[in-house]
Amino acid sequence: MKKNSVSGYWRKIKHFIWEDNSILSWVVNVLIAFVVIKFLVYPGLGFVLSTSNPIVAVVSCSMEHGVTNCGGEGEPRLCGRTYEDGKSDFDSYWERCGSWYENQGILKENFLDFRFSGGFGKGDLMILKGTDPEDLKVGDVIVFLGGSNEPIIHRITSKRKEGESYTFATKGDNNGNQLAYEKSIPEKRILGRAVLRVPLLGYVKIIFTEIVG
Repeated sequence: MKKNSVSGYWRKIKHFIWEDNSILSWVVNVLIAFVVIKFLVYPGLGFVLSTSNPIVAVVSCSMEHGVTNCGGEGEPRLCGRTYEDGKSDFDSYWERCGSWYENQGILKENFLDFRFSGGFGKGDLMILKGTDPEDLKVGDVIVFLGGSNEPIIHRITSKRKEGESYTFATKGDNNGNQLAYEKSIPEKRILGRAVLRVPLLGYVKIIFTEIVG
């Protein structure tokens, strides 16, 4: 009898979680998914990809290649300048932004060989992989701890060795210039290199964070 009671109890739980259409069941499913992702999937990915931050949501427009004002303020801009049109093809991007890179010795054909050479936007989800600083190169997109220890995702524009360690400089593809703290980034502040982009999926995290915050 006791065994049948326990069996019936678990059947009710199973039905509530997987088949019940109530709001309470939906909330429980969301909580279960959150726990599984945070404490199983996320750490598991981190172990496999050798980084403490295997997944990041892009929360700014600094890597977009089109004219944008996704912050909601001011005129639509690209690389620090305002434009009336919203062209986003690579030739238009390079015509408007390429001079900065050329001054750093990065030519158009070099840029085209970079991963994510077409940029990416707010709301995209990026998969990171831990990478030995020695193996990072100009053009790679990395996530690093910025001036306020917030993760920043930008592209490497230079790399130099200082003693036994490396120092990097980065720039957001849509920014007119480098931010002060990204002109000299020590390797210890780098969290990983972006290896895969999942369009728009990062909005799930952004919306959840905005609601909770």
